[in-house]
Amino acid sequence: MTTERTILATSGGLRPGERTYFEFSELTQFAVDLAGVTGRAPRVCTISTACGDNPHVMHELGEAARVAGYDHSHLQLFSMPNVADPAEHLLAQDVIWVMGGSVANLLAVWRVHGLDRAMRAAWEAGVILTGVSAGSICWHAGGTTDSFGADLQPVTNGLALLPYGNGVHYDGEARRRPLMQRLVADGTLPESYCSDDGVGLLYRGTELLEAVAELDGAGAYHLVRDGDTAVETRIDPRRL
Repeated sequence: MTTERTILATSGGLRPGERTYFEFSELTQFAVDLAGVTGRAPRVCTISTACGDNPHVMHELGEAARVAGYDHSHLQLFSMPNVADPAEHLLAQDVIWVMGGSVANLLAVWRVHGLDRAMRAAWEAGVILTGVSAGSICWHAGGTTDSFGADLQPVTNGLALLPYGNGVHYDGEARRRPLMQRLVADGTLPESYCSDDGVGLLYRGTELLEAVAELDGAGAYHLVRDGDTAVETRIDPRRL
């Protein structure tokens, strides 16, 4: 396990598998490599609270982890936690990987079970935190979400391990970019970092270290407020 507080927040890391429903792709493997595990299989815990611990999703994530060679576990919260002490379980991992879905529901359920505190403790202990979409926004102060319906809305009660807004699927869904710009411009969200599909944002502590990509041509973006507008600057990712 690394001793540095590390988050890889992504709009990727998972793809359709050849012989399984899912495969973990380069962004997830990069997160696992960051843990620096040698001499054994890396311990990776997947969490799918954002899709209601859907049994199909949990099974297929387990299959993807098996193909990748991870020592895999899944932290399930519905209808009750599947381990006696979720916080202790998370601290024993090398990597925590969070599935996408409803970030609003994820945040609410995590707080009921004390996972907001448990995630901070794991982060401070050097466990790598990563995930896709909702599993990216959750580490930040907030972002844009379809948790409340088809029309995108802001979510502003993220765990705020990172003091920024986070825009996911920046090039994949046409409404994401203009809404992020508006939310930063009017102060609903703070300074923000955004990722095209296939891009990850690597933070050491609370500072962005670099953007990385598993797809050619994909970008990352920095948004800051200037008066009543948002200024967007592209960050060219390093191709994995």
